Parts: sequence; C-alpha cells; structure tokens
Amino acid sequence: MSCPAPSLKDLPKVAGDLKSELEGFNKSNNLKNADTQEKIILPSAEDVASEKNEKALITGIENFEKSKLKHTETQEKNPLPDKDVIEQEKGQKNFISGIENFDRTKMKHTETQEKNPLPTKEAIDQEKSA
Repeated sequence: MSCPAPSLKDLPKVAGDLKSELEGFNKSNNLKNADTQEKIILPSAEDVASEKNEKALITGIENFEKSKLKHTETQEKNPLPDKDVIEQEKGQKNFISGIENFDRTKMKHTETQEKNPLPTKEAIDQEKSA
C-alpha cells in the first residue's frame, strides 16, 4: 500500500531567508573532506577463552547421559512436628493471646511498700570514711 503524496499545505513551512540560503548552498566550496575511519575491535584472547569455556559447558550439559547417574535414597532431615508438639504450640498461642487480651479494669489498686530502703547519704559517707 502506497501512501498518497502530502499536499502543499501539509508540508512544513520554511522561513524565507533560510529557504534562499538552502537553495544557494554550494557543497563543493563549503564542505571539508573527512576520512572515514572504520574501527573494528577484535576480542582479546581472554574473551575467546571464556567464550570457549562457556560453549563447552553448555554442550556438556546438553549432551549429558542420564545413564551415568546413580540412584540415591532421599533422607528427610527436617521432619514435620508430631501431634503432641502441635498441641503444645496451640497451648502457647492461647496463653499469649490471654496475655495480649488481658482486661486491666479487673485489677485492684495497691500501694507499694519498700521493705529494703536504700541507705541514706550520711550512711554511705560513713562507710567510705571507715
């Protein structure tokens, strides 16, 4: 499918002075010659060696023979808890929820009495001097 050519009104507008400058441009007088330099960077010996190792590893995996594998028995080292342990954990959860949901309004107010008071400053000074 070809698209129709745009009409003159759809083309972008160019300023008059720029248009005259573009029309009068002479590329032979105004442009300088430049040499194009094509730079091809070859991979280093390390890059080639690492790529060979990677390819060898991939082909080794792809061509692996399953017949070389030996059968082994799986040993379960982290067994699931038995029924008694589960019941103990449920009891601990009930205990913790009882602490978290404790109703403080049922508590009675008490006064604290010090039965082992700290020594006074005079008694401390007296012990230091002795």
